[in-house]
Amino acid sequence: MEVFSLDKMARFRPEKMAKVDVVSSERMICGLNCFEPGQTQKVHAHAGADKLYYVLEGRGEFAVDAETRTLGRGELLYVPENVPHGVTNTGAERLVVAIVIAPNLFK
Repeated sequence: MEVFSLDKMARFRPEKMAKVDVVSSERMICGLNCFEPGQTQKVHAHAGADKLYYVLEGRGEFAVDAETRTLGRGELLYVPENVPHGVTNTGAERLVVAIVIAPNLFK
């Protein structure tokens, strides 16, 4: 059994969003996306894989397809495969988001 303290794993970079790998296998990726104020994850999509964003700290603007919504601590966002999505830290504090990417097995 492996247990991870995500709140202690966050890392930040002054020039761009930092990605922290937590667990990676052939079936999924789990990590942290860590944003200083104003930093952005550009809009992108995952072919054949769904994504979860879980906000651990801060608030940010999450874009999914044509919709944008501000999410904060404790909120979970689901993004289906092939749907464009991105994140911007629009707040004055750091934003830490746990992510899980996994293939869509129910096709």
